[in-house]
Amino acid sequence: MELDPADMGKVVNRLKRAQGQLAGVVGMLEEGRDCEDVVTQLAAVSKALDRAGFAIIASGMRQCLVESNGEETLDVEKLQKLFLSLA
Repeated sequence: MELDPADMGKVVNRLKRAQGQLAGVVGMLEEGRDCEDVVTQLAAVSKALDRAGFAIIASGMRQCLVESNGEETLDVEKLQKLFLSLA
């Protein structure tokens, strides 16, 4: 399953934001910040990564459905494994 570069622009931006958030979490830990603040930011990073993963899978699914030309090319088991890997 090939990923559409046009769809991946938003995903890349989301991942870059998550990368910045993660760097912020590391900084918070190094500064000895409050546990609740650190966990809140870590949860935000996790959610951003999950959303990026789901966007990647959705893009792949759309391509499989559009490019199939009447042929069944969508590997349901493979997609289920991908979704479960994010759960």
